[in-house]
Amino acid sequence: MGIDFLEIVSAFIVLFAVIDILGSIPIIVDLRNKGNKINATQASVVSYVILIAFLFVGKALLGLFSVDISSFAIAGSFVLFMIAIEMILGVTIFKHDSPSGASLVPIAFPLVAGAGSFTTLLALRAEYETINIIIGLTLNIALVFMVLKLTNQVEKLIGETGIYVLKKFFGIILLAVAIKLFTNNVANLGG
Repeated sequence: MGIDFLEIVSAFIVLFAVIDILGSIPIIVDLRNKGNKINATQASVVSYVILIAFLFVGKALLGLFSVDISSFAIAGSFVLFMIAIEMILGVTIFKHDSPSGASLVPIAFPLVAGAGSFTTLLALRAEYETINIIIGLTLNIALVFMVLKLTNQVEKLIGETGIYVLKKFFGIILLAVAIKLFTNNVANLGG
């Protein structure tokens, strides 16, 4: 169990694409414009705790349903594929319809810690050392905190076009990751 820089970078990029905090800036701005207060610290800490807990108990939870990690990784590759299609084509497949509680719902859950990030964590666990995933996740949550804290400044700095370009770019990376997860784990089925 060693720290591997390439695994950390890969885990960071994949989680960054799935969490898509920069792509969520319009949602965050809209929530603030509707009078919702967003506590960046609370949202970040709650998201982090949920994701770390799922990283460690997710496999046991799958065991309760007799689902192995490879099967879950393949299922996760389909979810990542759909998220990538959303990002690339600008369509909505997953609906964020939770009642607004701003910091906790929908920011912490399901925007940051949602189905996509749960699936991604377990799929990454099939490929990478846990310590590298934790470091990649920690860096992402630090970025989530900074973006939540500085949403207005980030929006002005990057602009709508910048957010659009980032969303498309990370959508393509996520699509490639989904295909890799599928091909790496499909050989483990049935055996």
